[in-house]
Amino acid sequence: MKMYNVLMKTTVLGLVCLLAITLFTGISEAKKIRWKMQSAYGANLPHLGPPALRFSNDVKVMSNGELNLKFFEPNALVPTMDIFDAVSKGSIDCAWTSPGFSVGKIPAVSFFASVPFGPGFGEFRAWYLFGGGRELHQELLAKYNLISFANVGLGPETSGWFRKEITSPEQLRGLKMRFFGLGAKVMQKMGVSTQLLAGGDIYPALEKGVIDATEFSMPDMDIAYGFYQIAKYNYFPGWHSQISFTEVLFNKKKFEALSKAQQRIIKVAAGNQVQYTYAETEAMNFSAMHKMVNKHGVKIRRWPDSTLKLFEQAWTDVVKEESKKDPVFKKVADSYFGFRKNYRIWKRAQTLKSTYLD
Repeated sequence: MKMYNVLMKTTVLGLVCLLAITLFTGISEAKKIRWKMQSAYGANLPHLGPPALRFSNDVKVMSNGELNLKFFEPNALVPTMDIFDAVSKGSIDCAWTSPGFSVGKIPAVSFFASVPFGPGFGEFRAWYLFGGGRELHQELLAKYNLISFANVGLGPETSGWFRKEITSPEQLRGLKMRFFGLGAKVMQKMGVSTQLLAGGDIYPALEKGVIDATEFSMPDMDIAYGFYQIAKYNYFPGWHSQISFTEVLFNKKKFEALSKAQQRIIKVAAGNQVQYTYAETEAMNFSAMHKMVNKHGVKIRRWPDSTLKLFEQAWTDVVKEESKKDPVFKKVADSYFGFRKNYRIWKRAQTLKSTYLD
């Protein structure tokens, strides 16, 4: 009987422990948040894909496994160009994307991706973080139940890939070209027919002759897409994008339902990728250019100052026209250019030539 009582007590104790573990595990699992994060960029695309994976892993580690943002490849859940709407409606929780992909809905949002003849990294971030840029950005997104954080900072891009050498601005007229953001409006002024394509759709469009030329990003990324196989002339400087930023976009209601600690983790993890990717692109692109020229036979060309002047004048005209017809665009443009005007005294005082020994 004593042995029976001991066994019964042991069994009961075991069941109680098992129940406690089950309940604890259930509660623990209930606390975990699993969100879907679709990317506009493939995981293997240099500088744009891998940061999404690093970001997702950082969030998971820093939240001790409570917050999981599962990465999905482009088009896996919704078409890339529909990401904005999908996050807005909550059909997907968040997206690794670019403000420039939503320019059709909010033209002014392109200011937060890249700006023609714009500043470098430091000046842009100064405006965005301390000059009112971020507040304007989030104000625009809030109307669509969205909130975002900059997640990638990219150095200067190339100006474009062309099948034939462009020796005169007149040769641009009638070209069909993939172009991104505000720079597309400038190219339209130059007589170019532009369209916005997701990265993975560009090569097939070039191959089939749907477009004659393209810009996308920078040498290290453009090589990955193989544009050089069709268009051998690569033009510089990237007047349309001296610095560019992408974003991690969240459904605002879902984000605000997170704890303050979880929100902070996301913000810190995204910011870490901004500084990492900017340094990474600056470190990789010169070797990529050597590879382009020496291995793939790419012909590097630079726009003459006279052509850059035409681009800049067209950009000035675009700002005036867009500001006149769109008060939201004007509000953002006034903030951006106002900051640059005030910043100029500092910039000019500190500007150095690349060398004084020539």
